[in-house]
Amino acid sequence: MKQPKKLSLSRIINAVKKDNGTGFCVKCGHTRKYCEPDARQYPCDNCKENKVYGAEECLFMVQS
Repeated sequence: MKQPKKLSLSRIINAVKKDNGTGFCVKCGHTRKYCEPDARQYPCDNCKENKVYGAEECLFMVQS
């Protein structure tokens, strides 16, 4: 399993600014392309868990 970059607030904000459909796995930090902004529980290509959330959705999770 490839070790991904650490999931940080700056990575999430950069993805939101680029508006490129990026999602992040909240378990392993892996990036997934082609996610809707409000994506929830998509499968991760890295760890195979349903823990991928759209970048905008991750912002809501961080602020909660």
